[in-house]
Amino acid sequence: MPINYYIFLALALFCIGVAGVLTRRNAIIIFMCIELMLNAVNLLLVAFSKMHHLDVMQTNPATTVGTDAQLFVFFIMVVAAAEVSVGLAIIVMMYRNTHSIDINFLNRLKH
Repeated sequence: MPINYYIFLALALFCIGVAGVLTRRNAIIIFMCIELMLNAVNLLLVAFSKMHHLDVMQTNPATTVGTDAQLFVFFIMVVAAAEVSVGLAIIVMMYRNTHSIDINFLNRLKH
């Protein structure tokens, strides 16, 4: 499959995530859109890694070059899982204190 398909899919996912972050006021939906943007970047990293690995594999079949980005994606997923646990804990505490998860309500607490 050509790399263009992966690029277009990742671009579409990232744009949906950016649009969701900029237009929504619900903290959980914003959080999900940030995760969608992270997954779009992960998709691109894996696609480019696979493309580079196939190019190098033609010259040297016993190489592991091109798998570094896949390891990087694994670490991004681990950090994203930690982010989810901390972020959801913050959202739960925000709901317990204010009985709302509206982001605009938190802006009013500044003054």
